[in-house]
Amino acid sequence: MTPPLVQATGRRKRAVARVRIRPGEGRVVINGRDLEDYFPSPAHRSGAIEALRVTDTASVYDVDATISGGGLTGQSGALRLGIARSLETLDGDCREKLKRAGLLTRDPRKKESKKYGLKKARKAPQYSKRRLRRHEPS
Repeated sequence: MTPPLVQATGRRKRAVARVRIRPGEGRVVINGRDLEDYFPSPAHRSGAIEALRVTDTASVYDVDATISGGGLTGQSGALRLGIARSLETLDGDCREKLKRAGLLTRDPRKKESKKYGLKKARKAPQYSKRRLRRHEPS
């Protein structure tokens, strides 16, 4: 296998994608599996390779990615950012197209952490007006 031209990292939520781009015919391999096998949803697939479509390089480069953590949506977003960053490094002229499409901005939204005394980040235990009282002898 030819050495990668560029290697970049993309992150979204808890997912991290290490993306390597090589000259080729447009194959996308994720963790050793094809794009269609890894992302069964068409929305995840199209979102992941949107940067290649915006820059018209879908059939010019092969993408090899290693993704870990998170769910499918986070992994798709991480792959999208990784591909966009690597294309920007490879060709500075396409930065304007990627920036206009919003593909170079990392999505900062994450899961809010749990607070003590609560069941989740904001969900409180059910309030009970009538508490259980002990009967005291009169």
